[in-house]
Amino acid sequence: MINYEDKIDELESSFPALSGSAFDAARKQALASGQDVVQSENGHLYKVSPDNKKVSIKNIDPPTRMVSGTKIEIK
Repeated sequence: MINYEDKIDELESSFPALSGSAFDAARKQALASGQDVVQSENGHLYKVSPDNKKVSIKNIDPPTRMVSGTKIEIK
């Protein structure tokens, strides 16, 4: 008999790697098509152009570190 909880846990554990790959591919595709992208780095939000020129847009709060498995409620 299939343990669905284990299967769900297995699938969910692959999300971080898959989402990272998807974002990387989308970023490369946008830059290759001549579009700017926005990225965060070291407490700043930057606009990055296809020629890799970075322009600071604004300062931002540092990321909130979360422990894997933490559940949050969005209101």
